[in-house]
Amino acid sequence: MNLTINNLTKTYKDGTKAIDNLSLEISTGMFGLLGPNGAGKSTLMRTIATLQEADEGSITLGDLNVFTQKNEIRKILGYLPQEFGVYPKVSAEVLLNHLAVLKGIINKNERKEIVKALLHKTNLYSHRKKNLGGYSGGMKQRFGIAQALLSNPKLIIVDEPTAGLDPAERNRFYNLLSELGENTVVILSTHIVDDVKELCTDMAIINKGKVLLKGNPLKTIEHLDGKIYRKTVEKKELESYKKHYQVIAEKFLLGKPIINIFSDSDPGNDFVPIQADLDDVYFSQIFGGSDINN
Repeated sequence: MNLTINNLTKTYKDGTKAIDNLSLEISTGMFGLLGPNGAGKSTLMRTIATLQEADEGSITLGDLNVFTQKNEIRKILGYLPQEFGVYPKVSAEVLLNHLAVLKGIINKNERKEIVKALLHKTNLYSHRKKNLGGYSGGMKQRFGIAQALLSNPKLIIVDEPTAGLDPAERNRFYNLLSELGENTVVILSTHIVDDVKELCTDMAIINKGKVLLKGNPLKTIEHLDGKIYRKTVEKKELESYKKHYQVIAEKFLLGKPIINIFSDSDPGNDFVPIQADLDDVYFSQIFGGSDINN
């Protein structure tokens, strides 16, 4: 079951064009949606999740029309938004049971087994009696996934799921998401490149509501082989280098800037070629506008 987005456009009342004639084809598996804050990712996710209307375009999931068959879509949709609120004085088990009722799981015994299985799946069963207000950020995110899985969804949307998580919680979340992507369309919307590098077999980079690049992460990296160069420069030289080279990333080491540039040929001037990675792909698209064909 594929998710197909065609010529989608959304402009807010203040004139902000959050989505600009965007088209994507997303198949079963983990799909990474990369972009900086304000790129239009959350607007796109809310639109797919039937929470807001688009101005133009269409979205279909298999044979279902997202705009005209909202109830049918919601029955097979799992959604973990960027801001996921919980009732702090309610236990995970009680709230998940309540949400299961709202999802239409009426049979008490069936609901009990589903809730139990999901708490095990998200490694929360031993904490099921604990009030959600006492959960860590990672535990709340795992509870968010548990509620998203209540209806055995065909489409799962997770928006910025690992922001603020410590490395151990992020790894637990990675493992959980990778399991989900085996038989389901899972869209991972994030600005964290490592999330996509670890999990996804397909991805798109968007900015200002437009798709800049779509492809397999490893293949996009291959297209940058031999085109990324690095050099340590003086602070006073930084602006000059930005004027004369396509600087796609910079960081500081011992107070000195280290810059990565994109160049089709050896730029000389003591630049050293380096192995490209997904960060270079991302920054070359967001800041450099390099042409990577897949």
